[in-house]
Amino acid sequence: MSKGRVLISGGAGFIGSHTAEELLRAGYQVRLLDNLTPPVHDGSGTWPSWLPKEAERVLGDVRNAEDWRRALQGVDAVIHLAAYQDLLPNFSQFFHVNSVGTALLYEVIVAEKFPVRKVVVASSQFVYGEGRYHCQKDGEVHPAGRDPQRLLRGQWEPVCPVCGDAIRPMPLLESHAHPTNQYSISKYSQELMAVALGRNYQIPSVALRYSIVQGARQSYRNAYSGVLRVFTLQMMNGQPASVFEDGRQLRDYVNVSDVARANRMALESDAANYEVFNVGGGRAYTVLEFGEMVAEALGVKARWQMLGEYRLGDTRHSVSDITKIQQRLGWQPTKTPRDSVREYADWIRSQNVDRDYAAEALAALRRSGALRKAG
Repeated sequence: MSKGRVLISGGAGFIGSHTAEELLRAGYQVRLLDNLTPPVHDGSGTWPSWLPKEAERVLGDVRNAEDWRRALQGVDAVIHLAAYQDLLPNFSQFFHVNSVGTALLYEVIVAEKFPVRKVVVASSQFVYGEGRYHCQKDGEVHPAGRDPQRLLRGQWEPVCPVCGDAIRPMPLLESHAHPTNQYSISKYSQELMAVALGRNYQIPSVALRYSIVQGARQSYRNAYSGVLRVFTLQMMNGQPASVFEDGRQLRDYVNVSDVARANRMALESDAANYEVFNVGGGRAYTVLEFGEMVAEALGVKARWQMLGEYRLGDTRHSVSDITKIQQRLGWQPTKTPRDSVREYADWIRSQNVDRDYAAEALAALRRSGALRKAG
């Protein structure tokens, strides 16, 4: 017997397809809403072959109220994953898709009196901005961002905003947010809408701040897909891996199947209602350490191209504290970054990668000014 029908926006994407499989295994009916546009998809308008056959499909755009009306018919819950992700300075696009799309979701539910019992909204670790640090003199501090002049000199580490001394990163807590670029600002707006509008209109809602999500089906066309995509494509082609800053940035990585399970658990738990949770890997790695894992999975020797470049608005260290979701929902990560790398490497070998997408992405970032050179 079905547990109900769940709509997944962005359902044909990386996290969406894995979430669909997770929900189907758990006994839900699943409907996917997606506009199938580049850069995540190939532009052909064709639904990816790996989507489960049992999932109903609706071609539509989250910026269109009528598409939401069609997709929400007969739906018991929504997992809202559709988003615009990039680093380019087309600022309005982030808010048209991410902010307006989320506002329309709640607007249509309220206007049409759809009996939606739960909404899970995907947010991002990067709403923290530069995050949480400890200073020997001033205790816990939250830098507003890194000094542009220091970055131009190749001084990558943030300093204490009070005394200017060195600081060390601390795990990121859900009680804080300070988004510093167009993507993270738009994602934070989605969180605020989910919790506030959900509470106002009695639509139980939860926001999940994903760390860097990795695994099979992560789009190799999308520049925002990040370090796993870039390192894998370059190393497979015998090229050195392109490293921003000095490669000592700290990140935590979470497997897509663990994220799909977190989506389901947030959907099912009343303890999640009107809350924000980190969904992360639970351990910090430097970018260079992660690159060594990619090389190991591909059976090659890691070689680096230290670019001396940095991404505008990027953070130095981002590692999430996952205590809250562990204690409240009983969720734990079950896979390691090595698992994610192996899964991605196996998957990418089965794909027809017809262009040097890594080089194209770097060139586009440089043209736009989103990638800058120190020195």
